[in-house]
Amino acid sequence: MGPVFLSRLAFDLIAAGLLLFGLSYWWLGNVAHELAGTAMFLLLIGHNVFNRRWYGTIPKARHEVRGLFNIAVTFLLMLAMLVLLITSVLISNALSGIMSPYGGFTVRQIHTLAAYWVLVIVSVHLGLRWPMLMGVARKLTGISQPNAVRTLALRLIAVLIAIHGVWSSFELTVGTKLSMQMTLDWWNFEESVAGFFIHCVAIAGLYMTLTYYAMKWLQTRKRRTGSVAAIPENIRQ
Repeated sequence: MGPVFLSRLAFDLIAAGLLLFGLSYWWLGNVAHELAGTAMFLLLIGHNVFNRRWYGTIPKARHEVRGLFNIAVTFLLMLAMLVLLITSVLISNALSGIMSPYGGFTVRQIHTLAAYWVLVIVSVHLGLRWPMLMGVARKLTGISQPNAVRTLALRLIAVLIAIHGVWSSFELTVGTKLSMQMTLDWWNFEESVAGFFIHCVAIAGLYMTLTYYAMKWLQTRKRRTGSVAAIPENIRQ
């Protein structure tokens, strides 16, 4: 685990933070929002450049559920990011000197739709990579031995975050935003700024937890199925 890998990981985490930052449009204002979005897209380009070899492995990849799901999630994320980028350009005030902003209400709705879908898909993307992230955390903290109490505590924290994420989804009316329904129920940043980001992190944690444990369940199920298949027929009877 060299410095280059850690730098790439840090840039990815910054990009994720900028995504959350960009969601708080009514707190940031337009200029900060567009700057955050521009920085996020630049980091996203860097992420894809660093991981360009992965695309070449797709045709050779083993067609297992986890691998296929990972490919699907990656391409869905690219699609959502592309929609987010196109709508960003269309409604940008910063580019008004070059091109007239297309400030149509529908385009802004699509922009919001794409932004919240990106939040969900990025969370799923991170959930698929959670074992790797935990491995990095263990190395950085010098943890080398398993500990039942620590594992139980982390699982309890994950469950609590997921429960909070369900509540946060209702608080931020994420369902209406993911289905492009018109709503006037936006977060009041005058009451709380930190609360908004806590809700966003909890929602991300919900989808990360669901993804991680869904993949773990599939892995366990596959292992058990393989074990049963390996038992001779006469013994199974």
